[in-house]
Amino acid sequence: MRIKQILNNNVALVKRGGHEIFVVSKGIGFKKQKGQLVRDEEVEKMYILDSFDMLDHFSYLLSHSDPNDIILINNIISYAEKELQFQASDYLSLTLLDHLEFLIKRVEKKQYIKSPLIWDVKRFYPKHFQVGIRALRMIEEQKGIQLPDDEAVSISLHFVNMEESKIAKQDKVSEMQILGDIISIIEKNFHVKLDENSTNFLRFTNHLQYFIQRVMKGELHNEGKDTLGLYQQVSQLYPAAFKAVQKIKVYIQSQFDSQISIDEETYLILHIRRVTERLEEEK
Repeated sequence: MRIKQILNNNVALVKRGGHEIFVVSKGIGFKKQKGQLVRDEEVEKMYILDSFDMLDHFSYLLSHSDPNDIILINNIISYAEKELQFQASDYLSLTLLDHLEFLIKRVEKKQYIKSPLIWDVKRFYPKHFQVGIRALRMIEEQKGIQLPDDEAVSISLHFVNMEESKIAKQDKVSEMQILGDIISIIEKNFHVKLDENSTNFLRFTNHLQYFIQRVMKGELHNEGKDTLGLYQQVSQLYPAAFKAVQKIKVYIQSQFDSQISIDEETYLILHIRRVTERLEEEK
């Protein structure tokens, strides 16, 4: 394997045959230079992606990640593979690393989310939920923080998604149409064009896909009292995102005769804020 780019002290992008691969090797940024060869035995972890479109996204992520976080995610996945009896893709490793970064940033701001899906995940995917709980404990131990069990839900869903059968073709077409409509609402509300190649956009659309699937199945949830305080806080902190969510509420009501709960609104406000905050700063 020949080094194409050094991303940081421990991560490099290499060329192997016709593929570009991320490799993790302690101190590779000091020991090697662009163009040099790397032997397999020097590498601790490889990430092989099946899409060149994801290279920029994950190269940025890996170059800014704590090497200990990469090890932590690998340990979480190893545990999940053993408990759930499946083989994880490299893409899953990277999406979980992305998820961890977002989680830690929210913890620093004390933005804890009451998940509207916790009871459904506990009921229908108990093994996956326990993997999510174990992942939280591992994160807590390494980071020296405490996390509510609700945070296990989104981690669990990463593993559920690995095993779920694909959505029927017609449903997928409808899902993509709804996704496009919601993105359009946000862009018109903020008078911006979202960067579809950004890390935040990819994270946001991943969340929206779960939301849209719940809308299409009529599985939107009633709000819980525990979420009300956070909802009031983020509504005041991020008024533009709140306004966008009110427009999305009207859209969902008109298309599906469904009401978005405070839980769902809180999720959407936080994610819309994240996907638009850099664009707002540049205006």
